[in-house]
Amino acid sequence: MNISRVAVIGAGPTGLAAAKHLLAEKFQRIDVFEKQSEVGGVWYYSAKPSGTLKIPQTNPHVSPDAPIYAPGENGDGKGKPLFPSPMYDDLNTNIPHTIMKYSDLAFRDGCEIFPTRQDVQEYLVKYARDVRHLIKFSTQVINVALRQDKQRDQWDVSTKDLVTGKEAQDTYDAVVVASGHYSTPYIPDSIKNITEFNAAHPGLISHSKLYRNAEPYRDKKVVVVGTGASGLDIASQIQRVCKPPLIISAQTEAPTETLQHIGNVEQRGQIKRFLVEERGIEFEGDGHIEIDVDAVLFSTGYLFTFPFLTLDPPLVTDGRKVHGLAKHVLHVRHPTLAFPGLPIKVIPFPLAESQASIFSRMWSGRLPLPSRETLQAWERADADAATPDKYHVFPKGGDGRYINEVHEWVTRDTKKKAEDDDVGREPPYWDGELLWQRSIYAEAKMQFEKTGRRAKTLEELGFRYEPKEAEGTSLEDVEGTDPQLDVAG
Repeated sequence: MNISRVAVIGAGPTGLAAAKHLLAEKFQRIDVFEKQSEVGGVWYYSAKPSGTLKIPQTNPHVSPDAPIYAPGENGDGKGKPLFPSPMYDDLNTNIPHTIMKYSDLAFRDGCEIFPTRQDVQEYLVKYARDVRHLIKFSTQVINVALRQDKQRDQWDVSTKDLVTGKEAQDTYDAVVVASGHYSTPYIPDSIKNITEFNAAHPGLISHSKLYRNAEPYRDKKVVVVGTGASGLDIASQIQRVCKPPLIISAQTEAPTETLQHIGNVEQRGQIKRFLVEERGIEFEGDGHIEIDVDAVLFSTGYLFTFPFLTLDPPLVTDGRKVHGLAKHVLHVRHPTLAFPGLPIKVIPFPLAESQASIFSRMWSGRLPLPSRETLQAWERADADAATPDKYHVFPKGGDGRYINEVHEWVTRDTKKKAEDDDVGREPPYWDGELLWQRSIYAEAKMQFEKTGRRAKTLEELGFRYEPKEAEGTSLEDVEGTDPQLDVAG
């Protein structure tokens, strides 16, 4: 493929893993563009949320949020840019750090088994030390254009320095799009009267992207929409201060044990319609009506969007999937373009390493590029295995299967470079203990919450790995556990 210059868009967990694997393949030039002033991506916390929210919001092609600027170093002028992520004040991961970690770096000694957001951010800063010299901070990618040069893909990448305002353009042989997918909220437009309700009661409807803490919901009648990981965690926090009971609305019911832990809640079906004059809501199912509602918080996820990149056929249509990819990462028509980090309900850090091992080795020429027909067959297989509106949502155990299959593939087919034996990084592999952790982590997180969020190990929570008993733990064992509890990622 004759690739020597690679651009990486984003220095979050996925972009950092990509940079490390690319660096190990010894490309001539690697540039990582990060619009924030620090690494971390979604884990880079901002006390002030983004102030813009369109209701409803189903269009992935809306203009991205403009940055918030802190004051300059002397208290005047424009300082560093900040793009608020959905990270909220009081957050512990829902994944044990023993399986969440990258394969070559452990979390700090003594941190909780389900780390705080601060621990994760500090961990990412430490992980980035080896590639920090590659990162151009406060630099936003504003356009990526494909150019064919003698039947080779070339990518013209245009950037803007958000501090100085200076724009630049450079050309690369390959591009890693690791810009994340937690920036454009999804709020459905299928709920009757939602636009009229929002106009009559501005500020009453919000999204979890803007949530920081429960205080704004004190003594209010609150409806939380969604039973994903963040929705249930936020509901648990709001329930402590809001007017009881907290109402949870969702298509998929939350597990009974989870609701019992949250406290005084009522679970209802999806919202059928908003009642404008009554400031109320009618729910699907039994037709229950709540009036005098003070706040509705949608925790309904995000849309995939790449405002800086346009291809034909388009990468994104309705924002629910990224089209034209093999193995959820490599573009079929243009395999010099990679999109790691798209899968949901996965353990993200090791999956990012796994995907990085594919395109870094392939672009260096050590892993043979599959034929166009093979890539197309992989794309069809991904489509056949997926639910259309949840294309990148992996099934239970799908991450372990993906990681181990990739490990087998790249270690089997990678060519050695006799002149340089130390080239490349080993992709992760999940042994019996890691598969066991994947199978029990949701129950362990529930126990962690019940016992005050202080435990440092799984053993403290009553989960002990016994090699003889767990010997032979397989992906099928992971896939057989309760899918309702699978809220990783």
